[in-house]
Amino acid sequence: MATRPRIKDVAEYAGVSPKTVSNVINDFEHVSEHTRAAVREAIEALGYRVNLAGRQLRQGRTGMIALAVPELDVAYFSELAKHVMAAADRRGRTVLLHQTGGVRERELSALHGFDAQFTDGIILSPLSLTPRDLATRDTRLPVVLLGERQAPGAVDHVGIDNVAAAREATEHLLARGRRTIAIVGGAVRGRQGTDRLRTKGYRSALRAARIPFAPGLVVPVEHYHWQDGARAAAALLDRRPRPDALLCLNDHLALGALRALHEAGLRAPDDLDVVGFDDIEASRFSVPSLTTIAPDKESIADVAVSLLIDRIDRPGAEHAIDRLVGHRLAVRESSGERA
Repeated sequence: MATRPRIKDVAEYAGVSPKTVSNVINDFEHVSEHTRAAVREAIEALGYRVNLAGRQLRQGRTGMIALAVPELDVAYFSELAKHVMAAADRRGRTVLLHQTGGVRERELSALHGFDAQFTDGIILSPLSLTPRDLATRDTRLPVVLLGERQAPGAVDHVGIDNVAAAREATEHLLARGRRTIAIVGGAVRGRQGTDRLRTKGYRSALRAARIPFAPGLVVPVEHYHWQDGARAAAALLDRRPRPDALLCLNDHLALGALRALHEAGLRAPDDLDVVGFDDIEASRFSVPSLTTIAPDKESIADVAVSLLIDRIDRPGAEHAIDRLVGHRLAVRESSGERA
């Protein structure tokens, strides 16, 4: 055809009404299999494609969803954003990226749709929102939460089991004979965030191995950047006795720690082991390559987008959904594997 085929062209080819074609496209039940097959054959023959933009406008939607993350220059979030955009594209949606900096006011703005009408829903990874913020949000805007679930039952959530993941990483270090394991980025007090949950998993593994917990080996950081890991590791290397392993709560901290080891004339794993979290691309190319907890980022993105679109398409569903996706421990050179 010289012009883009329309529904009426498909209807004429299949010998049915335009309404019947619309019913087939929208997968309505009351269409015979014979008619459904004829319409699909016509769609294939003519190369008809659904006008998603027109459909969304007729339904009062934009076809846009937002992804709000703390920092795009933290590789975990940029890699996650890539997977979210791919998952949304497969479903005919466009993603608006928003960087909050972990600032509560910006996270609140995202939670409430930026006070505008240009997104149909939000995927949000917050650092500063409170359970009350989530529980009292405007429920007309669909939201899927990444990271930690701070308000059970208030909003859909996708994440990994951070307690189990940190316990697994610590057990790996214990199995290698490490006994003085510092946790970089850990937390003993404060809000129930990722740092608290991963510290809980670390402590669980120590307790099972009958190793006393030493609060001095829990090293909080201001940010989760390369330089924070380097500073924390440098301070730990001055301790006596020196730790024989570092469990770092993201890969940026761990890669910064590896730099601090190098500057001190030390090397992982000969002098001490280093393990990270997130399995960012750089972790596979560092020297030594970094052992890390690898969350299934593609599944996190796919599940989050699916949940969000389901909420957009079926508003008013009652129960919030909590989905945990898989993770694995990727053992590399920094804790024993040799190339």
